[in-house]
Amino acid sequence: QVQLVESGGGLVQPGGSLRLSCAASGSIASIGTMGWYRQAPGRQRELVATITSDGRTTYEDSVKGRFTISRDNAKNTVYLQMNSLKPEDTAVYYCTGYLIPIAAIRWSDYWGQGTQVTVSS
Repeated sequence: QVQLVESGGGLVQPGGSLRLSCAASGSIASIGTMGWYRQAPGRQRELVATITSDGRTTYEDSVKGRFTISRDNAKNTVYLQMNSLKPEDTAVYYCTGYLIPIAAIRWSDYWGQGTQVTVSS
């Protein structure tokens, strides 16, 4: 059974930093693009950042220059370094991985359970 498990959320003051991690586990044959989404109360889930298996990245405009996505392919883990955090970054953050389990016939998107990030003084 494939699982994505996030960690690293919490409460931080404006201007502070947090680092989120997401580890994929289980019988995985290969992982393609991984990414982070977030959903604030009363708002739709939005894409924050993505990273391909060879390290190409994309970012949502509001986080460019503040957030950095990275991955460790050997550990099947994706990270999100968040600096200069603002109250509007408050949301539940979800990681996602486009992957194919061993013995599966197709690639699919898998999601973590989410981790809360709260930016408040």
